[in-house]
Amino acid sequence: MLEERRAGDVGVWFVGARGSVATTAVAGCAAVAAGLRPPTGMVTETPPFAASGLPALTSLVFGGHDTAACPLPKRAEELTAAGVLPHGLADAVRGELTAADAEIRPGGPSAGDTRTDDALIASFTSDITGFTRRHHLSRTVVINVASTEPAPGPHDPRPAPSSLYAAAALRAGCPYVNFTPSTGLRTTALIEAFAARGLPHAGRDGKTGQTLLRSVLAPMFVQRALSVRAWSGTNLLGGGDGAALADPAAAAAKNAGKERVLTDTLGHTPQGEVHIDDVPALGDWKTAWDHIAFDGFLGSRMVLQTIWQGCDSALAAPLVLDLARLVARAHEAGLSGPLPGLGFYFKDPDGGPAALADQYAALLSFAARLRDAR
Repeated sequence: MLEERRAGDVGVWFVGARGSVATTAVAGCAAVAAGLRPPTGMVTETPPFAASGLPALTSLVFGGHDTAACPLPKRAEELTAAGVLPHGLADAVRGELTAADAEIRPGGPSAGDTRTDDALIASFTSDITGFTRRHHLSRTVVINVASTEPAPGPHDPRPAPSSLYAAAALRAGCPYVNFTPSTGLRTTALIEAFAARGLPHAGRDGKTGQTLLRSVLAPMFVQRALSVRAWSGTNLLGGGDGAALADPAAAAAKNAGKERVLTDTLGHTPQGEVHIDDVPALGDWKTAWDHIAFDGFLGSRMVLQTIWQGCDSALAAPLVLDLARLVARAHEAGLSGPLPGLGFYFKDPDGGPAALADQYAALLSFAARLRDAR
């Protein structure tokens, strides 16, 4: 473990607290903090962040909202059976999973919930502030890791559920991270309110697999002056994400971020689309395939194909822990508003460069800024 700061425990409040990503993050944090597993995939555990004053993993306290009832220890057992968590880990960190599960409160709105938007926001806010007080936390970071929701239409009578949680974070005085493609605080009123309150925020849509590869490859074509004619992709996935993204509106919200990376980097939108197929038999595992058609010297036509196979939960969890630590430290350092230095983690970041190499350089500059704020 690298040099860390212990200036009071820090809360991590997950929206979607019983999902695969949150369960993997809680179990993984406990395992790494206890020295049971190495911090593979955690960028904040690399040398450039050693002096940035980040909260220690042992100082993170977890809670959250969810509409699901399956307890975290049971969910961890299911992830073990699916091959996401290593055998024996769920039992080794059962105490930490149980403690986090005791701090999960019912989310919403669920079917039949007649509460108004303001009543829901007030309830969520009370849950977050109660959690912060009970554990005497120095601050709490609210992180949305729930399933993707459809983007709201211009005439929808109610805001998106993710925006209700973002509004609750604002009322509770908490920094906010949106790791999903859902709306969250991406409304004019909420963005302005966060700025007025002096709260930092980061998002949206965590970059874990296919889009991570796209953000590496697209700059290569630009730098080599190769003309990309078409870029098509297919995602095969199961689990909760697969079921949620079977909804065409939710899939459209997800694909918008994937396409934005190409448009921002290439300077144009190539032909081709991304298709998402729900394959329940795959469980928490995903296969992503890309077909890239491009022109070389004298118009010679070429093709590059890539295949990415992995587990989104295991790819996302270390990034979520990184973001919890970085945003908590930014809040402690008095930073507010969007944090473009964290664009490295997102498909649709709050400002900042699009190319991954530039985003990593911006992230290192952000780490240095946190170090100098000590």
